[in-house]
Amino acid sequence: MPTADPLGVGGDWYDVIPLSGARVGLVVGDVVGHGLNAAATMGRLRTTVRALAALDLTPDELLARLDDLVGQARVGIHRTSSDTPEDQALGTTCLYAIYDPVTAVCTMASAGHPAPVVTVPGRPPEPFDLPAGPPLGIGGLHFECAEIRLVEGSLLAFYTDGLVESRGEAMDTGMASLRRTLVDPAQNLDALCDVITAPVSAGSAEDDATLLLVRVKSLPAENTASWRVRQDASAVAGTREHARAQLEQWGLEEMAFVTELVVSELVTNAIRYGSDPITLRMLRDQSRTLICEVTDGAHTSPYLRRAANDDEGGRGLFLVAQCMDRWGTRYTREGKTIWAEIKLDV
Repeated sequence: MPTADPLGVGGDWYDVIPLSGARVGLVVGDVVGHGLNAAATMGRLRTTVRALAALDLTPDELLARLDDLVGQARVGIHRTSSDTPEDQALGTTCLYAIYDPVTAVCTMASAGHPAPVVTVPGRPPEPFDLPAGPPLGIGGLHFECAEIRLVEGSLLAFYTDGLVESRGEAMDTGMASLRRTLVDPAQNLDALCDVITAPVSAGSAEDDATLLLVRVKSLPAENTASWRVRQDASAVAGTREHARAQLEQWGLEEMAFVTELVVSELVTNAIRYGSDPITLRMLRDQSRTLICEVTDGAHTSPYLRRAANDDEGGRGLFLVAQCMDRWGTRYTREGKTIWAEIKLDV
């Protein structure tokens, strides 16, 4: 909801980004100022965050890279009287969170942005204890991650300061009102948004305001399966059998051929070029997506190559790319995970 400005546009934004492994990225940000310049800057930052999120970065690393880009770019559309470039992205606040439905853990980091309010069923709403890093573009300071384990049905409320702060009302008063409204996490989210934003959407807002409500769900244990794989070529056949048996258990026998092919290629690559420990994991994201992941202890980056007609190998990832809807790599301190997803026609 933009400020009561004749142009009716502002620099607040939110985003919900699908990530690998059934995870989701949650973003909320606030560009300094109002009007077309703020809106254009917001669009640039939103696109940049999406591009960085596609690299499967942790929240603190994503904000660190975004901070570097804002500090170095200096390509904003504002210019001073001396014609020196001035980037309106400087001073922007942003919060980035990743929710993993397999572990029910939400990891987040903040660049000077207010922490979300968390409502766990049976408990009163409370602001999450999140270290507040510096706004974007300052540089020289680090961002910290914080984690919270949530239960099914917990509610997260992400917002910008325009929702809880005004000239005639202290921020503490606005926060108290927000917490009272969020006391029942089972409420209809659309109706809850209307109630919370009613004072702001009346058309007299002094600042842009954004609200993102997220009710979390966890992936049932029966929708996940994992196996440890020996770093031995003879283990590949066993992983195909595991995958086939799991698909039968899920009632997805028609996916067996493609899944066994993908599992075979990913596990073979991990055995040949990776290092222990090697793990195969399969996820069924409700009735929407089948996910295959192979994790190993090496950090070498796989890439799609063009094999010559007489090459005996080099087509593994090409086959994976052709058979699956999405695939990619995410890195951790312990190694990397190659993942592949295919949509289910259920």
